[in-house]
Amino acid sequence: MAGIFFSFFGFPILIIPYLNAEQLIVNALQGKTVYLDDLKIHQPDKILPLEVSTTPIFDEQGKIIYAIAAFQDITKRKEAEKLLADYNRTLETQVAERTQELAQALEELKTTQDELIQKEKMAALGQLIAGVAHEINTPLGAIRSSAGTIAKFLDQTLNHLPTLFQSLSTEDSAIFLALLQRSLQHQSILSTKEERNFKRALRRELENLDIADADSIAERLVIMGISDEIEPFIPLLKRPDSLQILEIAYKLSELKRGTATINTSTERAAKVVFALKTYSRYDQSGEKITVNLTEGIETVLTLYQNQLKQGVKVIRNYTEIPPVSCYPDELNQVWINLIHNALQAMDNRGSLTIDVTQENQQAKISITDSGCGIPEEIKSKIFEPFFTTKSAGEGSGLGLDIVKKIIDKHLGCMTVESQPGRTIFSVFIPIES
Repeated sequence: MAGIFFSFFGFPILIIPYLNAEQLIVNALQGKTVYLDDLKIHQPDKILPLEVSTTPIFDEQGKIIYAIAAFQDITKRKEAEKLLADYNRTLETQVAERTQELAQALEELKTTQDELIQKEKMAALGQLIAGVAHEINTPLGAIRSSAGTIAKFLDQTLNHLPTLFQSLSTEDSAIFLALLQRSLQHQSILSTKEERNFKRALRRELENLDIADADSIAERLVIMGISDEIEPFIPLLKRPDSLQILEIAYKLSELKRGTATINTSTERAAKVVFALKTYSRYDQSGEKITVNLTEGIETVLTLYQNQLKQGVKVIRNYTEIPPVSCYPDELNQVWINLIHNALQAMDNRGSLTIDVTQENQQAKISITDSGCGIPEEIKSKIFEPFFTTKSAGEGSGLGLDIVKKIIDKHLGCMTVESQPGRTIFSVFIPIES
């Protein structure tokens, strides 16, 4: 097919021969009405896109005698379609670029939030550092003192032991060991008034037994923790060298007590160091870990031990709950913010109650203080960033905002109940099956 020539608005036009054009004519001559919108025609200086429809014309006998073709110039429509297609491609590119920008902004926001949490954690730790240092220095001082006492008593006692045991009869040796054992079993710490009363009563008892140096012996026995039931030791106390024997028994018992003090102090310092390490570590894995929530709370209470022992009664109501899959670093930040706020609200004097329970499929942690309470007019603002009622330099106003974001991240929720003398912050965290 060489093409079809016809006149269009007085211009000679050649229909470009291609399958659709041929089919258009064939179909029209077969009695079908045909519509086509992608036909192109050649003018002398350009190609014109057309929308064309053909309709067959029949004679009286029903035979096709010719076909009518209606043409419409759709140049502007095609230009509009091309413009729309170009716009869509541009829009897709812009959407992709904007999506990339939003993803980057979201990542930067997450990084900023992580940095805020870490900075708030370090700020809280800075407030704790004096107390933490005291909690470490105190056991270290006790260790140093006990070690010095042990070394001193060993120097003073070892040389006298052979002579002592040679001078004691079998019966006196047994009494000496019983006296030493009785002193080692003594655990309670007496007040100055109690010591004076025990010493006075013991001195009268010794004087009634005609024991020399009753005042000095009574003082030494009370220091050793022996203030009554001295009948088994009377034969030893009536010896002329009873004071020297008591002194050696006292030093030997102090060696044992010094060793116990070192063990206790070492455990205490290790507990504080472990709590400090646990709190200050920063998990960058982004993975949830299954943990016991009570252990995280106890870590924070250990760090606050110096403030708590000054006048705060801690009441622990812990029930057994399943381990929770969470971000423990961040939850520790929740506990330290809530406990810190509770202590400030009480001015470090009062009762702090911590309840750990399970409600349905949620772990519920409630922290209750006996402080002044939260005024009703500001209760709705306490989770807003930078809102604070503290004096300048005491808080950034980000603590509770960070707490809420952390709980939201765990798909949990928080509630607050407050009245003068009783404020309860409750945290709910889902327990995964």
